[in-house]
Amino acid sequence: MDAAPVAREIIDDTELEVLDRYLRGHAHDSDETMLLDGVHGLLTALAIGPDPALPEEWLPEILHAPFADAEQGEAVLGLLAKLNDSIPAELEGEMYEPVLGEVGADIKVEAEAVLHSDLTAAGWCEGFSRGIDLRASIWESRLAEDGELLEMLSPIMALAVDEGVLAADVPIEKLDDNEYESCLAQIPDAVEAVAHYWRVRPPTERERTAGGGASTNAFGSLPARRGGRWVH
Repeated sequence: MDAAPVAREIIDDTELEVLDRYLRGHAHDSDETMLLDGVHGLLTALAIGPDPALPEEWLPEILHAPFADAEQGEAVLGLLAKLNDSIPAELEGEMYEPVLGEVGADIKVEAEAVLHSDLTAAGWCEGFSRGIDLRASIWESRLAEDGELLEMLSPIMALAVDEGVLAADVPIEKLDDNEYESCLAQIPDAVEAVAHYWRVRPPTERERTAGGGASTNAFGSLPARRGGRWVH
């Protein structure tokens, strides 16, 4: 008889707050330091992407200063591991929500009835972009060949361009509040769609061995927005 799958415990709000405080307390140590929203975006991109990444690859993107002591190190690393494990568990349970930044306040998990002026996807999109960078050659190869994947990513790309995380080849009008909120609401579906895409269409051996370093141009072929829709 097969053993039942082990249920993964999802990180709770109290643990997120502890991790948030640590990251905020060390944000001054490096210009590259991400806050909680950026870390969540980074780990999301790796969780749904074409090729898993070991902690040795993504931890240097997050941690840039030594721990005060072994106890702090154990606690922070444990929370990061739990956050990383929570993302696929949330996707499996169809309960994924992005951790987003609140303008002028603390980072918070996306909630209903919030205004664009109160919520920003900039940090999450920055982290998501860095996660793609860790597997840039595979993403670039597939995006160049498959417009369906590009379309799945369009709400995230729209937010990233609007926040200045990605640059567009042509001038693109800023999203208004309704468009911005609509894109925020589409993040969970976009993330789930991309995760399913890579599960059923994993990278080929050619894509895995294509080489090429990390690049912030993984979304090099940006769509243009016309009449509220993104087309390429």
